[in-house]
Amino acid sequence: MKTDFSTFKDEVSPGFFRKFRYLIWLLVSNVIFLTNIPYPNILKVVLLRAFGAKIGRKVVIKPWVKIKFPWNLSLADHVWLGEEVWIDNISMVTISSHVCVSQGAFLLTGNHNYSKSYFPLISKPILIEEGVWVCAKAVVTGGVTLKSHSILSLGCIATKDLDSYYIYGNFPLEKIKPRTISSI
Repeated sequence: MKTDFSTFKDEVSPGFFRKFRYLIWLLVSNVIFLTNIPYPNILKVVLLRAFGAKIGRKVVIKPWVKIKFPWNLSLADHVWLGEEVWIDNISMVTISSHVCVSQGAFLLTGNHNYSKSYFPLISKPILIEEGVWVCAKAVVTGGVTLKSHSILSLGCIATKDLDSYYIYGNFPLEKIKPRTISSI
């Protein structure tokens, strides 16, 4: 079997209203969030709330923060999002209080089932509990919980839950298993 993208179905943005809402969000995001202009946090918070995000008190959102779907985002009190954080949240991303997501970190809820010829979308939520630090250029994948006060070190990838009060780093890249593809 071979991969066949011609049979892929976009399950993320069906319907006119969703596409229109997303278009408006992209315009707002490109003007207010994806820029070096230091717009005040209160403006960013108000806009995120207007698009359905749940935002707590004293949230800090630096320039160049990219959020795919604000209606799938919950930030509790005292959350810091550093420059160039990318929240690709097809599913819900929940960030608890006193969390720092540093520069260039990537929170990715979506993936694909590579074992199917039509490459279907898989999406799972991300939960980041209180006091966590996601260091610069780190990646958190869908279905992962970063438990209370854990640290994901610089440039590391979390594909499994992190235990509370532990520091994680130095994940080696290795060949896992052969790829097989089915048509079902």
